[in-house]
Amino acid sequence: MNRTSGRAGELALLGILALLWGSSYLFLKTAVIEIPPVTIIALRVLGATLFLGAIMAFKGESVPNDTNTWGRLLIQAILNSIAAWTLLAWGQQYVDAGLASVLNSTAPIFVVIATALLPQQQTPTYRKITGAGVSLVGVAAIVGTDALSGLGDGLSGQIACLVGAALYAGAALHGRRFGHISPLATATGTMIWASIALVPAALLFEQPWTLKPSIEAMLSVAILSIPCTAIALLIYFRLVRTLGSLGTASQAYLRAGIGVLLGVSILGETLTLNIALGMLLAIGGVALINWPARR
Repeated sequence: MNRTSGRAGELALLGILALLWGSSYLFLKTAVIEIPPVTIIALRVLGATLFLGAIMAFKGESVPNDTNTWGRLLIQAILNSIAAWTLLAWGQQYVDAGLASVLNSTAPIFVVIATALLPQQQTPTYRKITGAGVSLVGVAAIVGTDALSGLGDGLSGQIACLVGAALYAGAALHGRRFGHISPLATATGTMIWASIALVPAALLFEQPWTLKPSIEAMLSVAILSIPCTAIALLIYFRLVRTLGSLGTASQAYLRAGIGVLLGVSILGETLTLNIALGMLLAIGGVALINWPARR
């Protein structure tokens, strides 16, 4: 009973993570109209760093003090934020949100490929591989053929979204190497590295002091920073330990469904039969990926 309830709790956290990262497409698309991409991500990670640092101070925790761990945190920051988020923000200037969500939801496929090819990785079962395929079909159904018809237009932006998905996959695999420190310390260390890299880059290349963004754009950045980054990373690094790399990466399939539900509830968009069936397929595939193995 305890094992069942524990799994249910982790899957609930997976849904929350999908909600936080799924809604980030909406806020990113709003902010990038007025604020250039590197500046958005720099503000996103800097705000997350300050928020996570305040939590660490409140709890009396400290960041790691060995160079080996900080080296691993730098790799994690590159995979999970510095490169991946910047590529996504840049790509969304040229790719519609629907197509971007499909391309970026392929991270679990890259995890399956990596675990099959790389040594010292647990080979995914046929059930997990089937779940990854079923969910990807569901995501394609959710966004519809109209979004997929844009494939080939704005190719550089689409490649950026795909590379970002591959980096997410690498982050999910590499994130399992931090079992010796807490999820809070891992998230904070990752955001410290991201801030060190991205804040100077934004100042150098985009001169953010010349911008005059609206309140709506700045509010979008604030939401991206705290709920969609700081809190999401705390959940993410916990789930990497409990659900594994592929299980955690499977939340990518739920993002498109989250985006649709937000559109229906906030923007008054229509929920069609194809979208409903696609959401069922996506959820079913995620269930297959995360279904506990028999002992």
